[in-house]
Amino acid sequence: MKIAVITGASSGLGVELLRAAAELCPDIDAFWLIARRRERLEALAAQFPGKTLLPVPLDLTDPTALKSLESLLDAQKPAVSLLINNAGFGRLCDFGESDPADQTGMVDLNCRALTAVTRCCLPYMAAGGLILNVSSIASFAPTPRMTVYCSTKAYVQSFSRALREELKPRGINVLAACPGPMDTEFLPVAGCERGKSRTFDTLPHQDPAKMARKALSAGLRGRSVCTMCAFYKFYRFLAHVLPKALLMKLTRC
Repeated sequence: MKIAVITGASSGLGVELLRAAAELCPDIDAFWLIARRRERLEALAAQFPGKTLLPVPLDLTDPTALKSLESLLDAQKPAVSLLINNAGFGRLCDFGESDPADQTGMVDLNCRALTAVTRCCLPYMAAGGLILNVSSIASFAPTPRMTVYCSTKAYVQSFSRALREELKPRGINVLAACPGPMDTEFLPVAGCERGKSRTFDTLPHQDPAKMARKALSAGLRGRSVCTMCAFYKFYRFLAHVLPKALLMKLTRC
C-alpha cells in the first residue's frame, strides 16, 4: 500500500498540499493526515470522495507522539511514497520580551518534530519517493522580530539540502518549499495579520493552493527548492549576494 504522510494537514497550506497530492499523485492509496485537531481531520474526508484518508491526531510537540506514529507504521508497514512536513508556527515579537515557551515551541515543532517524523518515515521509503519540507522565505536571511522562526526555517532548508544529497543514491528526492506570506491561520497566530507589521503588509501575499501545487510539482520533477513568484526569487538571489547586516535592515518586521 502506497501512502502519503502529511503533517499540519488540518488547515491552510496543509489542506492545499493534500488537494495537490490527491490530484498529482494518483498512485497513492491512502493519505495519513497528522494534526492536533481530530474533528478537522475527520471533516476533510467528506471533501475527498473516493480517497482513503486516515486521521492521525497527534500533537507533534509531545515527544510521546512519535511513538504512536512509529507503532502505526510498524503495524501496517506501508510504502511511504510522499512525506510532507508542513506542521509549524511562528511568532512576531521581540525575543527578549516574548514567552519562552513560544520560542522553544517553535524549535520543537519546526525543527525537532520535522526531523523526528522524517527519520521515522524514511525506512518505509523507496526509489521515487519524495520528502517535501515546508520552509519559508524567512530562511534566506536573519529576520529581526522573527528571530527564532527564521532560524528554524533556515534549519529546515539546510536539513533538506543535505538530506537530499544523502538520499540521491536511493532515488528519493527532498525539496524545501519556501513560501512567502499567505492568508491562512498562520498570520493571526503569529501576530502578523494585516495592520500589525509594515513589512508583512507590503510583501506580496501568495495563494496557498497555487503554492501547494507548484511546490509538489517541483518536488516530483526532482527540484531541490521552490520559491513561487519573481519577487521572492529576486529576494532569494539578494540573500546570496548582499551583506546580512544590510538584509536585516530591509527585512525587519
